[in-house]
Amino acid sequence: MEQLKQEGQVKVPELSHRFTVSEETVRRDLILLEKEGLAKRVYGGAVLPKLTSYEPPYLQRQKDKAEEKERIGRAAAELIESGDTIAIDIGTTTLEMAKAIAGRERLTILTNSLAVAYHLMESLNGGRFSGKIFVVGGELNPEQQSLSGTIGEHILSQFRVDKAFISIGGISLERGISDYDVDETGMSRRMIEAASRTIVLADASKLGKEAFVEIAPLSQVHAIVSDVAAPKEWLQTLRGHRIQWIEATN
Repeated sequence: MEQLKQEGQVKVPELSHRFTVSEETVRRDLILLEKEGLAKRVYGGAVLPKLTSYEPPYLQRQKDKAEEKERIGRAAAELIESGDTIAIDIGTTTLEMAKAIAGRERLTILTNSLAVAYHLMESLNGGRFSGKIFVVGGELNPEQQSLSGTIGEHILSQFRVDKAFISIGGISLERGISDYDVDETGMSRRMIEAASRTIVLADASKLGKEAFVEIAPLSQVHAIVSDVAAPKEWLQTLRGHRIQWIEATN
């Protein structure tokens, strides 16, 4: 899977040689990966599927690209001003942003992420910022440490916020921003609808990628915070939608 993610394709003979197993063993493993939706078999090997409905568990994702996510989180936290009302959806990158919030006063924060709520509570108790935290309820997803569903969406529809910080599974010019879980994407949509400004947090691995469920088109995004510069082929579209691209450099 690591080689498939890095190169976009794998070949049976090369895998057989690299792992010192028979080509038949490799083919059986590729069949299993295809059944799980993680690969698409082609003649002589496999490629990444264009769309995937699979998302690794929350704790596993926390370890992936940890340094990049911390940089993005710090850069995103700088966009928060004292007195802001903000919404933060679930995600390991938005969690890093929550950890980085400091030196702000009178914040009002809505979130459906238990992990985000916990770290905000710790920061609030430690005097790193002042304000109120509202945990938006719903059905508990223990694996993703989130609350979502129609109850939570109804609650969110009653609020208006200055900024929504959205973590995603993929972003593309054609399909906008997307993610994996139907209920959680519903919560993200409600946050975007409630916000005057939508800020997307996306590391390089999410660019040009399409996840299972569409959240919103690029026309509804106001800023993108990433660990890399905007791809050159994206610049015209970004300018057309007046989307600010923020590269997190440190």
